[in-house]
Amino acid sequence: MTQDTSPLAAEIAVAAVANIPAPGVHDADVDRLFASSGPLGQAVGGFRPRAAQTEMAKAIAEAIAQQRTLIAEAGTGTGKTFAYLVPALLWGGKVIVSTGTKNLQDQLFLRDIPTVRKALSAPVSIALLKGRANYVCHFHLERTLQNGRMTSREDVGYLREISRFMKTTSSGDKAELSMVPETAPIWNLVTSTRDTCMGAECQYYQDCFVMKARKEAQQADVVVVNHHLFFADVALKDTGVAELLPSANTVIFDEAHQLPEVATLFFGNTVSTSQILELCRDVLAEGLSHARDGADWGQVVLPVEKAARDLRLAFPQDVVRLSVNQIAPSSIFFPALETMRSQLHGMIVVLEKQAERAETIEQCRTRAVELGYKLDGWNSTPVAGGGKKAGKAVAADEGEGSVLWVEAFSSSLQLHQTPLSIAPIFNKQREGVARSWIFTSATLAVKNDFQHYAAQMGLGDEPAQSWPSPFDYGQQGLLYVPQNLPQPNSPDYTDAVIDAALPVIEASGGRAFLLCTTIRAVNRAAERLRAEFEARHLDFPLMVQGEAGRTELLDRFRAAGNAVLIGSQSFWEGVDVRGEALSLVIIDKLPFSPPDDPVLAARIEALESKGMNGFMHHQLPAAIINLKQGAGRLIRDESDRGVLMICDPRLISKGYGRRIWQSLPPFKRTRELDAVKAFWRGDTVAE
Repeated sequence: MTQDTSPLAAEIAVAAVANIPAPGVHDADVDRLFASSGPLGQAVGGFRPRAAQTEMAKAIAEAIAQQRTLIAEAGTGTGKTFAYLVPALLWGGKVIVSTGTKNLQDQLFLRDIPTVRKALSAPVSIALLKGRANYVCHFHLERTLQNGRMTSREDVGYLREISRFMKTTSSGDKAELSMVPETAPIWNLVTSTRDTCMGAECQYYQDCFVMKARKEAQQADVVVVNHHLFFADVALKDTGVAELLPSANTVIFDEAHQLPEVATLFFGNTVSTSQILELCRDVLAEGLSHARDGADWGQVVLPVEKAARDLRLAFPQDVVRLSVNQIAPSSIFFPALETMRSQLHGMIVVLEKQAERAETIEQCRTRAVELGYKLDGWNSTPVAGGGKKAGKAVAADEGEGSVLWVEAFSSSLQLHQTPLSIAPIFNKQREGVARSWIFTSATLAVKNDFQHYAAQMGLGDEPAQSWPSPFDYGQQGLLYVPQNLPQPNSPDYTDAVIDAALPVIEASGGRAFLLCTTIRAVNRAAERLRAEFEARHLDFPLMVQGEAGRTELLDRFRAAGNAVLIGSQSFWEGVDVRGEALSLVIIDKLPFSPPDDPVLAARIEALESKGMNGFMHHQLPAAIINLKQGAGRLIRDESDRGVLMICDPRLISKGYGRRIWQSLPPFKRTRELDAVKAFWRGDTVAE
């Protein structure tokens, strides 16, 4: 008898010893569940089998069974949500699903998971967990009602609505109260922060919506969170995920392409002069209210406020971004930072003596200590000559260290400490209990290569698979790169983009997104298009990012049917406009990170110190993944048709251009305006 030495046989043998199911153990079940005659086909309107969806579900089922990691890229239209929910609900045990946006989080909790649960008759409980700023706080609502210090009649009306809402809501989630806009300032007065929550000391603790949501999450089989919440917990231990993770068998990240940026945000530290000035205001108010005789509170906060303002004035420019090594050693910034530290420490000494007088003074002390800790984490001593090492600080838990940089705005200064790599920190979080980790998105690979994403997340050689979109991109879409555009760094580049885009917008009858890489380009494009539409008597409603909230702009865009919407980064992803309302997506230039980004510069330097090409290994893959997101706005279902217009001449003139367009959906390609017009007439377009 010959012994089977195949890799599969070895895998089965290892699985048997470890008491882990053999590979493919759920394949037959997945085939049955996703068949047209299966439970999904019978219970979900419009469901039809898709080979890519079924195969993806099998891969995820196997990763869950084997307690392994899987990186799973699924093209638009694959049906990835059902592909991970079916195996997760049936075999995932305790599951955490994390999304990039609160919109998808709500969609999963309110629609997708209940639909799949019902279709499968799966006896699982589900819970929704958001950050504390999403839940109305009984204490802060009561205090705001008593104070009555409303700045506008609108706020008074909103407060009345929130007060009514509190009498009927079981969750306290502000998303349920659509009558009060999510961006309304009143929410800041009726929600808590980690600094202002009194925890078990609060008289309303038993009724607290944050505590209730966390308790429900602990008891549920499936918990839906978002990436900000997940990673904030690592940094702050204040979101309730810390109690969930040890018992989780399966963690699924949807919209996983956002993880590197979100994790970087939370694994770093930021302290601003605005935070310090806000603390000073609160110290003065609480000191006078609860310990008037304890100190001369005006004199306590005055030197701290002056130090914060002097620190901002160290940079006379309105807007600036600099790493520490770019700041001259003789700059007044360094002594100003030392003064800031010293004065803040003096205020902490006073707060420590008075903290027992009131809970709110103790909260101010805690905030002051935390800000002081962040300031101490900043290496304020310049290296002689301002050499490169001046911009870096190394912490024991950050592996490759972090970059120190400042960002000045018109009235505040932010000090950042950003990790060069999140991989070692995230790997530490994944250590311990064996569980399955699923990372899924429509944009994780560069031409089917997952190396860039895996390196960012510290996923090394973990298995990665890609399933293509079922759409017929060759028939449904056209990639148009106009001729004779100047280089993107030329001063009149945005005007040239508008000149090239106008005849295309006319030919498409509006129905267009213009996606820009900078706010400046958004504003210039809006100015030009307004003037051109008026001069040419074109009746296309123009919608511009910043003139209204994103949701409102998109609702108006869909309703108009012939509008042109101009937006920057927030419109590049997570936007779903199906049908003829969106038939043209114009991208002004390839979305490379700005060259003055201190974190990017430090990461490139770190790569090049290892003998790697910073552009090819970091900048280019990041730009391609971002570009794929923008391009993905165009074709959203099998009946959509449209043109993707990328104006950047580097797509053709540079050697790396080929790698970029090969990573995009396989549209037919043209450089001729006549071919674009022929496409909309329904004529055959030759490449």
